[in-house]
Amino acid sequence: MPHDAQAGTVLTVVHEPDGAAPGSALVFELCGPLGTAQAEAVAARIATRHRAFSVALEEEAGRYLVRLNRAGAAAGREPVPLTAELLADLLQPPCLGTVPVTGHQRELLLAAVNRPGAAGRHIEQLHWSWTGPLDIGRFTAAWQSVTDREAVLRTSFDWTGAPRLVLHERAALEVVHHRHTTASWNDLLRRDRARQFALHRPGLLRLTLLDGPPRPAATGPAATTRILLSYPHALLDERGAQLLVRGFYRAYLADGVVPGGERRPDIRDHVEWLRGQDTDAARRFWATAAPPAHAAVSPGRPGTRTRTRTRTTGPGRIQRRLRPHQSARLRSWAAARGAGESSALHAVWALLLYRAAGVPGPAPVSFGMHLSGRDLMLRGAADIPGLLGNPLPVTVTVDPTAPLVDLLRQVRDAALDLSAYPWVSGDLIREWSGRSPGDRLTDTLVRFDTRPELPQALRCELKARGIRVDLPQSVSSDTSLPVTLVARHDSQGGLTLTATHDRAGLSDADASKTLSQCMHLLRLLPDHHDERVTVAQVLDLLRAGEVPLAARQEPGPRGFALAVLRAGEPQADVIALVKVPGVPPGAYDLLLSRYDGPERIVSLALDDAGGLPPPLGLRELGLREPGPGQTPGAGRRLVLCGCGPAGRTAYEIARDAPYATGGPATVIMTGTGDAAGSARALLRGLESVRARRANRRRV
Repeated sequence: MPHDAQAGTVLTVVHEPDGAAPGSALVFELCGPLGTAQAEAVAARIATRHRAFSVALEEEAGRYLVRLNRAGAAAGREPVPLTAELLADLLQPPCLGTVPVTGHQRELLLAAVNRPGAAGRHIEQLHWSWTGPLDIGRFTAAWQSVTDREAVLRTSFDWTGAPRLVLHERAALEVVHHRHTTASWNDLLRRDRARQFALHRPGLLRLTLLDGPPRPAATGPAATTRILLSYPHALLDERGAQLLVRGFYRAYLADGVVPGGERRPDIRDHVEWLRGQDTDAARRFWATAAPPAHAAVSPGRPGTRTRTRTRTTGPGRIQRRLRPHQSARLRSWAAARGAGESSALHAVWALLLYRAAGVPGPAPVSFGMHLSGRDLMLRGAADIPGLLGNPLPVTVTVDPTAPLVDLLRQVRDAALDLSAYPWVSGDLIREWSGRSPGDRLTDTLVRFDTRPELPQALRCELKARGIRVDLPQSVSSDTSLPVTLVARHDSQGGLTLTATHDRAGLSDADASKTLSQCMHLLRLLPDHHDERVTVAQVLDLLRAGEVPLAARQEPGPRGFALAVLRAGEPQADVIALVKVPGVPPGAYDLLLSRYDGPERIVSLALDDAGGLPPPLGLRELGLREPGPGQTPGAGRRLVLCGCGPAGRTAYEIARDAPYATGGPATVIMTGTGDAAGSARALLRGLESVRARRANRRRV
């Protein structure tokens, strides 16, 4: 199978769990489309990556079976487990390399695939202006050259089992050019944000150009084109995107081709570096530094549902600005106390969290601090586009009777402590501190951004071609937490604060109130020169302002739902389509429209709580126990189907009760793809099951 053809292929495996019998093997039928060489490649990959098992490939009447047994001393003791990593490797097309996602990247990816209906919530945008001559052909070629050079731009995501990045040899970027009369800038931004990326396909970057009105040469400078770059939040951070823009300029000036070949180090080298880290010191640190369960984390006081219910949904965005002289005063005030401007912002944010909690006396408060990971002890880390860093929780104690300068130094020292662990993910922090896997460590994130400046030599080369560009601006929609606060300096030296909030938790009015109170304190702090000024005295500056309200966190739906989609014929098998978050939307609907078998078809939908349904009732599924004198295989049998992440859930249901029906349940599991590819993969599995049943009847 050619490499390019594999990018859109969704593979299928069919399996019959035999319970937890000691020494039982795992046997999977590979349903392709695979030839002998590709089946051998899948088996070789399993043998290489899972050395605790012996792997055998058997060909039987045109069917390829992969058999796994425990190897060495462990053989015969326990059944082979179907781990998330093993399932992902079984269903990954041959010859495509993979890279494990980082901890933060995993959270962003699962948020995007589990809530696909939130239009634009998981998309990042950069935009800038280009004044001067613009060759669209060279523009497109330059971006393609950057894509060919940067591995991160030739990846797709796979979340079948263990989430990972899939590496492709080539990816084509989408470049759309609009004339100035065909669209307005605001409409273009809105429409682009509403377009979801197909995360399972390479080419996760798109560019849109909007021409300005033409200008006669005699009346002034050349026309300006506005450029919009969009990408999934799980793929890149803003600094990485800015680095790609810089590489594009170099390619454009070199007639559309980046000098040199594929650049290293890249995301693959970062993963290798992570594997070599000694976690002992980090484990000891986070065992005590993780936020306590009772820490104040919300910027708003919990309100009644009627007061906090909002009429709008999705991400909100609010911006405020300190003027250059105000920013300079804040910076000087903090420096005189041995801290930086970012520490002043962190201290003020801690005060707002403490005030919203409404607790008397000293109390811990926690918020996230973003570390880019660009200062890792990895050669060339500063120039690697991707997600190298993490948002890490900062916990400080706010004491109303203590001097404010003590709080300022607390957040400064906490930031210094965190700088040693930009590679530690939230999953590891929860594990090392004894928190629950799904527990959210903080409700807010504070990020102090420094944009990489365009090198002067590059700017001069562009100017020599009559081209003038400004610094790309971010339009973030990150609502992975209820509030994300981004601070950055503008070209005039002012400090701009941008708050992105989830309107389901904080209304626009309350988010605006929070940011306004933050700015109010930042403006007034430099007026307090006496280091004996207490936290309570500073909080008193907000006495005229109401405490913002935050919506109560209502628990999501739990449990499972069973629905009959097709009654089927008497005595026919039962097909159960397992639905979990992350299953390709529409895949099961397409299967229903294309499959004409006699089976009864039901839907088994599970929530994202991570638990399995109670033992399946035969009557609920339309099954029955074998009658008197009948063999266990005489009655209806159950076929559990799972697309992508539902495959492992289907396996676990069948494994826990393999003989709850008239015979062993069968599991069909597919990789991750679009609706059409996933439906085709399920059809291949069902055809194989039907042929197997027919052969058994003949025997």
